[in-house]
Amino acid sequence: MTEKLELSADTVKAFGDDFARVARALAETIVGQERLVAELLTAVTAGGHVLLEGLPGLGKTQLAKALANAVGRTLARVQCTPDLLPADITGSEMPHADGLQFRPGPIFASLVLVDEINRATPRTQSALLEAMQEGQVTYAGTVHPLPDPFWVIATQNPIELEGTYPLPEAQLDRFLFKCVVPYPSESALERMVDVSLDSEPAEELAALLPPGRIEEMILNAQQVVVADAIARSAVALVLATQPQGDGSCAAARTHLRYGASPRGLQALLRAARVRALAAGRAHIAPEDLEDVALPALRHRVLLSIESEMDGVDADSVLTEIVAQWRPGH
Repeated sequence: MTEKLELSADTVKAFGDDFARVARALAETIVGQERLVAELLTAVTAGGHVLLEGLPGLGKTQLAKALANAVGRTLARVQCTPDLLPADITGSEMPHADGLQFRPGPIFASLVLVDEINRATPRTQSALLEAMQEGQVTYAGTVHPLPDPFWVIATQNPIELEGTYPLPEAQLDRFLFKCVVPYPSESALERMVDVSLDSEPAEELAALLPPGRIEEMILNAQQVVVADAIARSAVALVLATQPQGDGSCAAARTHLRYGASPRGLQALLRAARVRALAAGRAHIAPEDLEDVALPALRHRVLLSIESEMDGVDADSVLTEIVAQWRPGH
């Protein structure tokens, strides 16, 4: 494995304290979504993009706003509709005294909320691909770099089909995590009455991290040790999702057409490094891989047609795969 700089005990503790402070603030703003908050913050600290899937009104947009305020970043919002054009996202050339001049679009913010991404046409969705993967926009042959770090948080409604364009697998794979936004519990709904009946707490949340701290935390996470045994375990988990091959498990052979991509392996380990550091460790443990398996892999496996018709979902298949993989530790 690549040699890592040793993280001091103070660095590990500072990371955990900052991670926990932001997570608590977000959980108080978007009540009843502690698991979702932890997953979103993990992905962002790993430097990855996030797809939030949930019904309208569950606080996806407010969570993105709260996150931007908490880490001290500007949030740009793109509301997707079928008539949205690629230039509406990336920007375009406008007349200027010296001729045409490129005017950047909302994609040039550090944190971009792409609301209802599956309402945009494939042509517009594809405009996000280069930005998400390469951190740049090419317009008229000129490359325009995006801010670093750069995050896309996209939302989609899982039940609406009319007027939507499902994201292709190539674009889904660009998201480090796909997070499912659950319906809040009864107690959480009661707390919302006190927290957000007449105000939007996300709008009032002040920055909790000083300038440059989130970049420092991303670099810290990259120094977490990935032992050879852990790397082999992560590889074994990804191979277990493949319907063919020596490492496949029964659930994959029964229910899946395609398993997780190599980028899924990268997502597993990048997210597990953050979870380890947030837990006060400078090395990944097996439970870190298990903790991030669903959000890192659920959008990277493709169910067989028969399983889809039988109402099987990717989460239940992956849960079974993880359970079969776990004894290998």
